[in-house]
Amino acid sequence: MTASPYDYWAFDLDGTLVDVEPDYVYDVFGRVGDRIGYGFTDEQADAIWHGLGGFRNDQLDAWGVDTEAFWDAFHAEEDPQARAEATFLYDDAAVVGQLDQPTVLVTHCQEYLTDPVLDSLDIRDWFDAIVCCTEETGWKPDPEPVHMALREAGADDGEGVLVGDGPQDVGAAWNAGLDGAHIERHGHERRGMCVVGDHRLERVDELVSGS
Repeated sequence: MTASPYDYWAFDLDGTLVDVEPDYVYDVFGRVGDRIGYGFTDEQADAIWHGLGGFRNDQLDAWGVDTEAFWDAFHAEEDPQARAEATFLYDDAAVVGQLDQPTVLVTHCQEYLTDPVLDSLDIRDWFDAIVCCTEETGWKPDPEPVHMALREAGADDGEGVLVGDGPQDVGAAWNAGLDGAHIERHGHERRGMCVVGDHRLERVDELVSGS
């Protein structure tokens, strides 16, 4: 590997380093829809799961779905072990495990779901600190969860970058004083927007390896 272009690294999880098999997504949204009385199409499930089209709550509002009821049902229907079994690591993300610089994970995925995924894929030791965002920590693009992770990792000097797949990740990076790298796993047309960052990636290893 070539010399790292950064002194420390922050990563989002879902859609950046890992993703979930589509059948799992559609099954969860079918059961959530049954709970709240709304029939989600596969396209709508994909849009919310992957954050296509912008911020998820805005999309739910546009469909007339009560966001609080949706998220309550969503968290009730997610099974940690089933989620972990359906989750796969992107091949290009394996280079993250080779980083020598402080490396942190900042994710909106809740701790009870994140822990089984990290253990199942055996990638927990890639990270010097892990922050699962909550109402108390704030949600990206709030910089506080990024600051929390970096403080825990002792990454307080030099230049850093946050790599993520959503506009909230780039916003959190900039708000925290880091470079923002957007990785596009689905294509700009499917996402319905072009997310602007300091780096625009199709693969994590484009940036991490310096290639």
